[in-house]
Amino acid sequence: MIQMTKRKELSELRSQRWFASDDMRGFAHRQRTQQMGMRREEFMGRPVIGIINTWSEMSPCHAHLRDRAEAVKRGVWQAGGYPVEMPALSVGEVMVKPTTMLYRNFLAMECEELLRSHPIDGAVLLGGCDKSTPGLLMGAFSMDIPVIYCPAGPMANGQWRGIKTGAGTHTKKYWDELRAGNITKDDWVDLESRMTRSAGTCNTIGTASTMTSIADAMGMTLPGASSIPAVDSGHPRMASACGVRIVEMVWEDLKPSDILNKASFENGLVAYMAMGGSTNAAVHLIAMARRAGVELSLDDMSAMAAKIPVAANVFPSGEYLMEDFYFAGGLNALLRKFSHHLDLTRPTVNGKTIGENIAGAECWNDEIIRDESNPVVPLSKGKTLEVLRGNLAPNGAVMKSSAANPKFLKHVGPAIVFDDPATMNKTLDNPDLDITEDTVIILRNAGPVGAPGMPEWGNLPIPKKLLKQGVRDMVRISDARMSGTHYGTCILHVSPEAAVGGPLALVKTGDLIELDVAAGTINMKVSDEDLAARRAEWKPTARIYERSFAALYQSHVSQAHEGCDFDFLSGPAKVPDPVIF
Repeated sequence: MIQMTKRKELSELRSQRWFASDDMRGFAHRQRTQQMGMRREEFMGRPVIGIINTWSEMSPCHAHLRDRAEAVKRGVWQAGGYPVEMPALSVGEVMVKPTTMLYRNFLAMECEELLRSHPIDGAVLLGGCDKSTPGLLMGAFSMDIPVIYCPAGPMANGQWRGIKTGAGTHTKKYWDELRAGNITKDDWVDLESRMTRSAGTCNTIGTASTMTSIADAMGMTLPGASSIPAVDSGHPRMASACGVRIVEMVWEDLKPSDILNKASFENGLVAYMAMGGSTNAAVHLIAMARRAGVELSLDDMSAMAAKIPVAANVFPSGEYLMEDFYFAGGLNALLRKFSHHLDLTRPTVNGKTIGENIAGAECWNDEIIRDESNPVVPLSKGKTLEVLRGNLAPNGAVMKSSAANPKFLKHVGPAIVFDDPATMNKTLDNPDLDITEDTVIILRNAGPVGAPGMPEWGNLPIPKKLLKQGVRDMVRISDARMSGTHYGTCILHVSPEAAVGGPLALVKTGDLIELDVAAGTINMKVSDEDLAARRAEWKPTARIYERSFAALYQSHVSQAHEGCDFDFLSGPAKVPDPVIF
């Protein structure tokens, strides 16, 4: 159990600056609260708990969060707090274009400013779909008041014609089969209505479950909360428990800065690698760490990936889905099997150490939740994250070798280069295109500045004529990201990106590309002299955004290896509370 400092007095709460004074401002704050039908006794003398809710009817992953907010409120009232729900941007995947990544920093800003500008003493953060977890936590880390992350939870298992189907992963698999002519259009239509059966995030180890599991292992959720399916009755019970606990955290003044250090992030990395998580976490974790004042790099992730094999037997690396993982024991059971890699002394939001939280965890199915003696993918066969560098990616690129065809992990092939996805999609299915499975497909201008927002365009399509020949993987390179539900020999996050003059901008169709995953290298076999000549001729692509959030994004976003945060938001510098006059 964590030793807490002296409990806060009522007069020390942030909200008292708004509600306790006898001047006209205090009168107005109390008056307007009563205007909403609240009795004075319902909010005076209580901690004010913000419920930051990313519910939206455009986000099926979060479709149940309106109900979960009510469960949180139950817990807050029970514990003697005053709950207030505040909507925030719902960065739900699939519907948001060009990419939710464009708006992750927007959500981080919104979360931070909602908490700062209102009389909030502590908060429960409701999210789960890919960018909502890092966005909400980045804002909360910067604000640094007591918070609990309440993950939305994965959707129920999918099944089609007796086959387990995971959202995203099987969409890509069956799309390739449709293009190859192995299933019909009627099959495709039937599949779309059966694969996703409930509210909740992707039921594979996509970015959603990757990031919520990392947050869980870092100590920012109630223990094991990340594994509970969205529509399980345990989920609203967990949400209510968040409401009870956050009130206690306010009195204890247990803030993110009290919980997080380098070891906390390393605990998150253990979960990331053992889960076989999404490459997207490589961007988000660096941004989150910098907000918390922790130095974390791609090299730190690479070092952990070299020690922790994929042990969760869940798509896309394994055979099961998140609901199966939950019934097998969930994240706590997995962490217990890897406890010798964890700093068990790190505090968590429930007031106990992570070691205390996982001490009694049981695994009920060793086929689904494995250990180092029987991994899903041995380290000799592939890792959750590989970091590559070379003259094509001086500051780094990443890939998930555990989800790649082993024969491509050491490869030399000629490049075919595309400057935009529309041209690529139109060209690749031309039956006369001179392309083989040895060709290296490159898409550029898809990074944080170039796209903008670094969309999930990195799982580049395989030409239809090769699909019909049975080809299901090729070496593909981009400065974009890839959905965490996808797979293949995809080199992503090339940094610096093409749009800012990175070497990817200099590649030409026909150049030989050399990939050597074991050596950690990605190079184009072009002489320094030729590259210098190409650079002298290179001109940046014109930016199409003269105004809007996208213009702000392009002007201030950092590169992938730095977390893609805004330059004016990154770092732990504190912002004072607002003055009240």
